[in-house]
Amino acid sequence: MKYAIIGTGAIGGYYGARLVRAGFEVHFLLHSDYRYVVENGLRVDSCDGSFHLKEPNVYDNTANMPECDVVIVALKTTNNHLLPSLLKPLLKPETIVLLIQNGIGVEPDVEKMFPGQPLAAGLAFICSAKAGPGHINHQFYGNINIGNYSCNDTVRFQQLIDDFRSAGIGAAEVDYLEARWKKAVWNMPFNGMTVALNTTTNLLLSCPSTHKLIYDQMLEVIGAANALGIKNIDKSFADKMIANTIKMPPYSPSMKLDFDFHRPMEIDYLYSRPIADAKSVGFNMPKLEMLEAELRFIEVKSDE
Repeated sequence: MKYAIIGTGAIGGYYGARLVRAGFEVHFLLHSDYRYVVENGLRVDSCDGSFHLKEPNVYDNTANMPECDVVIVALKTTNNHLLPSLLKPLLKPETIVLLIQNGIGVEPDVEKMFPGQPLAAGLAFICSAKAGPGHINHQFYGNINIGNYSCNDTVRFQQLIDDFRSAGIGAAEVDYLEARWKKAVWNMPFNGMTVALNTTTNLLLSCPSTHKLIYDQMLEVIGAANALGIKNIDKSFADKMIANTIKMPPYSPSMKLDFDFHRPMEIDYLYSRPIADAKSVGFNMPKLEMLEAELRFIEVKSDE
């Protein structure tokens, strides 16, 4: 299948580059890096083996890109208002839009923009950062879970997963809502807490007080998911996420990097939406509600 990458950063750039390396046709949209990548290519420094794409297919406007079978959206959700104009030139009726984005409620909102378009959720478990123009630093992990939101063609959906696996990426089909909420178990505590306390994941877990707070926040997310009827997620999953994070190198999640580089933070889908969904079924998340309020305060003050 033919792929397009919208958001050639730490995540989209990494997965797209792996697909190219495996022989797939991939078309990358770039903005600030466009001229650099045209002249120098795309470099991936990876714990699984570094490589360099000398002449990837790169564009600075989707109007010049071909229609594709799969469009991978790896933009921050704060830019989703751009999707109607960005995606229109790339889509055929059967094109799968794979949203590798953080938060709860992303797919229903994109579905309103593109009624009837096949959508899927990509939940990346990866430590990756953009180290510079055309330069991605992949530090740890790299698997992706893919949840089918509205793809009726199960053969094409399975082909998407098989293509990722052919590129050496650990990919698995998962239940859509279960996957979104499982990702939130990690995202909601660590993204916001690294911003609020100006720190990294390892330091949060090395301090007993913040270690316990992170764990309690994880249990709030699990409680919300259970209240919403989502199965296969319990306390043992929080234990697993804590253990996996301890193994990681010191890490700044995406929200911390956004804050550090004075970019908008993804508060709506990461906090406001799941908190509201939980409240709609009578479940409160007090520790995460407090964290959301702190992030709103930080956001306002950073804009002054």
